[in-house]
Amino acid sequence: MKKVLIFVVIGLLLAGSLFADEAILIDFSLLAADINVKISPNDPGDKPNQNRQTMMDFGGVAGSSFTTEQKAVMKTSLAIENWEVILSSSSRNVTNMVKSYTREAPSRQWGTVMGVRIHFPVEYFNSHAFIKPPFEIPAYEPQANVQDDGTIEPSEDGDGITGPSRFEAPAGDNGKPDNTQPAYGVVKNVGSIKAVAVNAYGLNFPHGLSAILIDSLGIQKTVFLGYLNFDGWGELTWNNPAYIQEVRNRDLRLFPLYPASTPFVKFGGFLIQRDGAKEGGDFVTYFKDVKIIYDKAVLDTDRDIEDEALWHIIYDRETARKVWEMERFGQNQVLRYLDIQKQSHEDVDQFGRAVFTPSPTNQ
Repeated sequence: MKKVLIFVVIGLLLAGSLFADEAILIDFSLLAADINVKISPNDPGDKPNQNRQTMMDFGGVAGSSFTTEQKAVMKTSLAIENWEVILSSSSRNVTNMVKSYTREAPSRQWGTVMGVRIHFPVEYFNSHAFIKPPFEIPAYEPQANVQDDGTIEPSEDGDGITGPSRFEAPAGDNGKPDNTQPAYGVVKNVGSIKAVAVNAYGLNFPHGLSAILIDSLGIQKTVFLGYLNFDGWGELTWNNPAYIQEVRNRDLRLFPLYPASTPFVKFGGFLIQRDGAKEGGDFVTYFKDVKIIYDKAVLDTDRDIEDEALWHIIYDRETARKVWEMERFGQNQVLRYLDIQKQSHEDVDQFGRAVFTPSPTNQ
């Protein structure tokens, strides 16, 4: 009898079902702009425009043709107003793109939340829009001290491998991420995901909402949460239909513990889908946070050797992907920076129309 009980407990441990955990994958109230970083040499810098905790510097991939002063302003972060609204190709005209963006929204219940405006086509055809961060959230970004001007300095608090990275939840007493605290887009040691929930504000729009998750292999998974046809705050939930609750029904197998069994999940954004038979035009919604319930991939045991700290296999793999992503998003940011430099700086009236300098008179 004791042997049977031992095997049952071992099976439960291997499956991780006794150690299912809940974590806040991303909390938009933490992404409010709290520092001002000049986006051009002529920027007046009169209000916060970046988020200190999530600052990233892309000046290193800008090329040698830029001056030191120009590279110094090539920074961005996960600040709410930096997120992108990408319409489907059939909906991507000037009017729709100009009227689709994100904004910080003050909420009496939650503080600062993410507000999203999307201008869908008014014609009767299906459309969708992605709400994505300005760059793919890195999983192993080391801790850093970010100055008020956005300068990023290495910190001794952690290397992103043996302790929490900059986009995970802060460390607890054991030096590991405290998942009772919100993360900035990354949760590690994630096995099977049991459920995903999003706190969203509905305004009776019949549009569908999905969350995009990115795993440690770089594979995107889109999970449908439901429709936003309700009024006020509501929690939309996706329950994994492939999740097996009964351990006896699971395929229990032994896997190498390192480096295969240290997966993580990142937040990749939202997908809003509009049915062609429904009302088009302007659509507005708000988001507070994204939460997940998951089985741990590896039990938090007191291991004799820190494998990743010694071999850096996962770190090297993630760093190679991060360099590729930094080059891609850095090139986009450089192009935007150049466009800002080329933009005109004339005065505008209350309707956003250009105001010409008055012609001189003979008087």
